[in-house]
Amino acid sequence: MANTLIQFREDEEKRIKASRICEQLGTDLISYRICIDRLNIEEGFPFSMTLEKKTENPGIAALKQASRIAAENGISDMSLDEINAEIAEARKSL
Repeated sequence: MANTLIQFREDEEKRIKASRICEQLGTDLISYRICIDRLNIEEGFPFSMTLEKKTENPGIAALKQASRIAAENGISDMSLDEINAEIAEARKSL
């Protein structure tokens, strides 16, 4: 793929302001030159610059859901003996 030189003229004050914003965001104006007007309006990039968050571990998500359900049903404070008794009772009907 061939490269092409693209040049444009811009107001000096706008260029300086945009250059400072780019520097604070970890890039340079050369890399961002195409959106200079929007950069000045937003005082930042007009799009999100965040990494996607990792999805939660399915096992942890299941435990959180179980805790939430237990709290909703008033059984979140059961002792281990009470939990084991419930499990034993449920197994009898299998």
